[in-house]
Amino acid sequence: MPHKITILKYIKFLPVIAFLFIGPQTLHAQKVKIDGVAVVIGKNIVLDSDISKFQEEVKRSSEGKVTFTDCEMLEELMQQKLLSHHAVIDSVTVTDAEVNAKVERSIQYFTQQLGSLDKVIKSYGFNDLDDLKGELYSVQKENILIEKEQLKITEKVDVTPEEVRLYYNGLKDAGELPEFTAEVELAQIVLKAEPSKEEVDRVIATLNEIKKEIEDGASFKMKAVINSQDPGVVQNGGKYPITKESNFIKEFKEMAFSLEVGEISEPFKSNFGYHIMQLHEIKGNTRVASHILMKPSIPDSKLKETQRKLEEIKQDIKDGKITFEDAVKKYSEDKASKNNGGLILNPYTGESKFDLTRMDPAFYARVNDLKTGEMTDVFYDESSTGEKMYKFILMRERTDTHTADIVEDYVKIQDLALKKKKEEIIEKWSKDKIKDTYIKISKDHASCKFKKNWKKEINNK
Repeated sequence: MPHKITILKYIKFLPVIAFLFIGPQTLHAQKVKIDGVAVVIGKNIVLDSDISKFQEEVKRSSEGKVTFTDCEMLEELMQQKLLSHHAVIDSVTVTDAEVNAKVERSIQYFTQQLGSLDKVIKSYGFNDLDDLKGELYSVQKENILIEKEQLKITEKVDVTPEEVRLYYNGLKDAGELPEFTAEVELAQIVLKAEPSKEEVDRVIATLNEIKKEIEDGASFKMKAVINSQDPGVVQNGGKYPITKESNFIKEFKEMAFSLEVGEISEPFKSNFGYHIMQLHEIKGNTRVASHILMKPSIPDSKLKETQRKLEEIKQDIKDGKITFEDAVKKYSEDKASKNNGGLILNPYTGESKFDLTRMDPAFYARVNDLKTGEMTDVFYDESSTGEKMYKFILMRERTDTHTADIVEDYVKIQDLALKKKKEEIIEKWSKDKIKDTYIKISKDHASCKFKKNWKKEINNK
């Protein structure tokens, strides 16, 4: 089994390498011997193996175009550990909800890159989803500590229009104006293919029959393995530990906390389908429960009917019989975008803009050739919960790759200027904090030449 890749902790972690991405080429990394502690910062440590893994990942993620020395890598890691250490000293608080939200986004990102959650778990060498979440929890908790400490340090920092202008002119005079990649703003209309009432009734009746058989002595686990459409059933027999902070759907958690030990629920609905659940035990704030999931089937005739209806809506928009925005209000069944004109939000940034170069390949292929105001063909899609639907996408706005311009890109340039000013403030903060923070650098790294005064002689004897 592959070694757990601890470099996961550095995703979106260091400002200097925000591009860092763990690609498939890293999934079968060899086990790295942990040969000692490289540095101690307060109560935090950096291992020698952390440096080598970090170095390897930067090289791979940039396809060899960017390299750092081990000493440069070490200094970046030391900077993060310094922030983390002082976040604890400054009583920075991090809630479970904040961490779990980050964990969920990380899992969604890895799943999108590799194609399935099962591939993520196996490829990175974790035992199961809980094992993966446990690792990511500690990683993301430290990340949030660092982010909050940086915000605390720079909370009063701002830039004036004059500072933005000076920043832009400085880049221009030096011939270093950035290239802004192509960005798009997209909207959609979605129609879902819903199962018939008869099919829903059939599924509920089947679940009730299974419930009775279990109550009469049949094995819940065996019934789950035979009947459940939960993809994890092969590994866990439908059994999960559940807390109120778990990343399970609302209906699932509510049912788990409403049952008595040994009780089997009535069939209940979620976005995934219909379930029955049995509570096995209560461990403090954790409920251990099993479920069986069944999804009503949707015939091809219903799928074709949904597609045909959406084709007609699109044609009415093209013919000017209805505006796109009015069609969204009248017809679209996507809750997330229905009330904002169909606007699709980037799940990773929360903003309406998508960077074309970082878009999912399948999504990119659909929208890349569209001009502003053009629509894609109607196409089939499924949600993460397995809901079947048809949709088409409108290119609301498109900006092609271009050199930064102070008028067209003022907000982006303002953000860059602010970021630079914040980095300078954090740099000054770091130099001050190093003076009164316990730092011990191992002999193996004592010869490194750092930008900051990390090597206090008393700690390097």
